[in-house]
Amino acid sequence: MERRQFLAGAGATLAALGAAPMRARAAAYPDKPIRLVVPFGAGGVADLTARAVGQALGQRLGQSVVVDNRPGAGGVVAGDAVAKAAPDGYTLLLMSNGTAVSEGLFKRLPFDARKDFAPISLLGRFDLALVVPGSSKFKNLQELLDAARQQPGKLNLGTVNVGSTQHLSAELLKLSAQVDLQVVPFNGTPAVLTALRGGQIDAAIEILSPLMPQIQAQGVRALAVLGDGRSPLLPQVPTAAESAGLKGFEVSSWNALAAPAKTPPDIVARLASEARQVLESAALKKQLADLNVQARASSPEQLAALLDSEIKRWSDVIARAKIPRQ
Repeated sequence: MERRQFLAGAGATLAALGAAPMRARAAAYPDKPIRLVVPFGAGGVADLTARAVGQALGQRLGQSVVVDNRPGAGGVVAGDAVAKAAPDGYTLLLMSNGTAVSEGLFKRLPFDARKDFAPISLLGRFDLALVVPGSSKFKNLQELLDAARQQPGKLNLGTVNVGSTQHLSAELLKLSAQVDLQVVPFNGTPAVLTALRGGQIDAAIEILSPLMPQIQAQGVRALAVLGDGRSPLLPQVPTAAESAGLKGFEVSSWNALAAPAKTPPDIVARLASEARQVLESAALKKQLADLNVQARASSPEQLAALLDSEIKRWSDVIARAKIPRQ
């Protein structure tokens, strides 16, 4: 009995000794700059969101948050870099709905989005819109869908690259409305807008923010936003669900913060708490609103649930639309 008690006591002591350095590291965190890996190039909405949040977060943490742009392969390059980084809280990932899309779009990935990352917090959502040329005869989304039903395969709907949120949103719209539209992918937003203004396509789906100058100049007209509520930038424009009776139809892009799996829970909790604090500040809310990003925080558990639901949804769309896996 005494021997068993001694061994049990020794084991508890060793466990406590092993846990002590981890607690000490978490308590001292952060004691050096944090790298935030962004799967997009500099200057876009996601990059500007990362920089705004990173600056505010760094001020609260007392250490700089350095943005590291790693564009390429639909976010796979950035995701791989973070998945393989030390799980110490000093390398973070700007996760997005692209992370969820990649799970269904690629045959093989160097990481598992569910298992290789520790979700921290949602950062924000931003709207997509369906637009037509300023001179279009279509006054609302219902008219466009009715015309598509009357002329199957005749109307063209432009988006950016295959597998992008915009492209998959167009495919989801086709499936939800049960219409035959030709989805035409282009290499970038400028090419989509050129084709739209030139009459090569009848409509387009794109992130709202880069469309606003064209909408304000009346070069293009928004028929609907695709989120679960009207955009503060275009309060007069209905959602797709409102305009065309597409109950439950909702698509928005989102950005979030994640760390490598096995990052100490204390560090994840600290980052989630600090992210919530900065996202509730009026200054950051306005800064993000100017980018057409609605600041939204979440718990790590809520972000994990969002990621899981988005993986399931986009994998289903990719399969139903018969998009070849890359």
